[in-house]
Amino acid sequence: MNLVAVLEGLLFVVGEDGLSMDQAMNILEVDQKTLVSLLQQLQDSYANEDRGIRVSALGNHLKLTTKKEHRAYYQKLVEQEDDSLLSQAALETLAIIAYNGPVTRITVDEIRGIGSSHIMRRLLAKGLIEELGRSDAPGRPILYGVTKDFLDYFGLSSIDQLPKLEPIPEEEIEETDLFASKYQENA
Repeated sequence: MNLVAVLEGLLFVVGEDGLSMDQAMNILEVDQKTLVSLLQQLQDSYANEDRGIRVSALGNHLKLTTKKEHRAYYQKLVEQEDDSLLSQAALETLAIIAYNGPVTRITVDEIRGIGSSHIMRRLLAKGLIEELGRSDAPGRPILYGVTKDFLDYFGLSSIDQLPKLEPIPEEEIEETDLFASKYQENA
């Protein structure tokens, strides 16, 4: 098995949260010297000009990040104004923030069941959400809420005009093992 490829996949799966060296050694079942060698191989493969990402060690965590020299292009992507339509993911994220705000990104991720950092950056760039301060939770994560532009976009004069949510009766909630149903490899 190609452990460099496995490490790359692990870093992709953990996304913005990163993977600690200890986690990587545990999962790959290797010692620190072997992990450093695998990391060096992966970093070398990303060093070419034809690659747009790299492995970054931030503290004790490893992450896949974009190359700094391409920053101007990434900024253009985030700043692109396409106000005519919001994606389903953006609408979900906005609804979570509007109904639960102020709320942290981690809480949004937990409710959606998927990472929302990219979508939240786009919503921040569009001015539909804003940073409201910091939570008292460990790490003091940023709290987000909707803006006046959000209210204007949806034709609301205040957040109180959002439709009321009715709880779903427990007997209608279907338990699903998402890992088994979506991520199971075919044998």
